[in-house]
Amino acid sequence: MLKGLAITPPVIGRISIGRVVERNGKRLPEKDDEFTLTSQVQGLEGWVRHPLDAALRKDATAKLRSIPVRLVFGAPELNLRASFTLFDRSSGRPWCVGDGERCKRVTEQGIESLPCPTPVACPLGQDGRCKPYGRLHVRVITPEAETGAGEDDGLGSFVFRTTGFNSIRTLAARLAYFKAVSGGMLASLPLMLRLRGKSTTLSHRTPIYYVDLTTPPGTSLEQAIAQAAEVEERRQQLGFDQWALDEAAREGYAAGAFEESEEEGVAVVEEFYPDESSQDLPAPQASQGIKAKLERRVQQVQRSGDGAS
Repeated sequence: MLKGLAITPPVIGRISIGRVVERNGKRLPEKDDEFTLTSQVQGLEGWVRHPLDAALRKDATAKLRSIPVRLVFGAPELNLRASFTLFDRSSGRPWCVGDGERCKRVTEQGIESLPCPTPVACPLGQDGRCKPYGRLHVRVITPEAETGAGEDDGLGSFVFRTTGFNSIRTLAARLAYFKAVSGGMLASLPLMLRLRGKSTTLSHRTPIYYVDLTTPPGTSLEQAIAQAAEVEERRQQLGFDQWALDEAAREGYAAGAFEESEEEGVAVVEEFYPDESSQDLPAPQASQGIKAKLERRVQQVQRSGDGAS
């Protein structure tokens, strides 16, 4: 097996609540008020829709705001990956990934482990360069998948990516609570991925959409737990080892320093880390190293602080 390569869950599609559009000669992210399921293939018009997108809609014009799902893993932190992440905009490579206490950062000396003060207090992570970045892996469940006639293979996942704090916080809480009340049967619970909206003074009263995880409509929490118990019993009879699956995923995540590959990072930067200001770091020359770029950014922040005082 290759060393230094993170082994992440197999992805067969994407779940998004936005898209990248062409505007005034620039490709910019645009928010949406519904889910879209896409494949991992991009065409001239953007990401190609997955066949399940049409299957889940009541009709072609219906808004898709809920998706029936099950989780792949029994541990919340394996289903939802969240970290403060700073990408190199030119290459799509992660530069710095942290959890608020420690971070892994690319430097001239290689990848170093350093303190992580969060983007608010870190001079390298301000101005939107470093954000909370979450990835939720789920299995999309349809009636065909339940009977074994659909595309669901039991391990392939759809990934929902977000830099929205509301989505990350809500999903993290739901996963922890569902695991607790179900006695650890998180991977067997029937669940529904939902799109919710709220307004704040910062949003000027316009809706902000975020993602939540609940039991399906008409299914109480007690009923969902009862269904999960039936699934658990059937799996045990078949020899399905959820604990071993979780351990394999945990080892795979830990095998590499960063989970996002360079080719994935380019698309992530375009959609979630738009270049919102022209006073960003100057375009790096071929001879400039990462250390020089980071040092220049620190000097910019220091000068800004001196002027403000």
